[in-house]
Amino acid sequence: MDAKVTWHQGLSFTGTADTGFQVPLGALPEAGGANDGFRPLELMVVSLAGCTAMDVISILSKKRQQVTAFDVRVQASQAQEHPRVLTQAVITYRVTGHAVEEAALRRAIELSATRYCPAQSMLARVVPMELKYEIHEEGGALVTEGVLVPTVE
Repeated sequence: MDAKVTWHQGLSFTGTADTGFQVPLGALPEAGGANDGFRPLELMVVSLAGCTAMDVISILSKKRQQVTAFDVRVQASQAQEHPRVLTQAVITYRVTGHAVEEAALRRAIELSATRYCPAQSMLARVVPMELKYEIHEEGGALVTEGVLVPTVE
């Protein structure tokens, strides 16, 4: 896997990977940037959310769960001092559908965390993570919610 960033001016860059897709990178004005793109650490958090989301929805589909809406939210904390590393992450899986089984969702989250998602596996070695989930019935009513304790392998 190869990636590169190309500088434009100030702290404005364009990131490109093997796929050819591009993503703008930037910084806040108080850091000398133009506020014109993702911060690099934001992309790590988006990568974490995207990686585990793809796993979980794929597994739920294979388990024939009737999911009509799905999102994964990551709330990450950073150290106050440089290098402002991630210090904690809470990942919340929100599933809406028809009679989605809690056991199926829990298993999908566990498999993503312990077996399939390289971003989560890598980051969990250095960033404490809490995994939460919510299941909503189509129409919005909360059916159940819970917390999983991931194990680092």
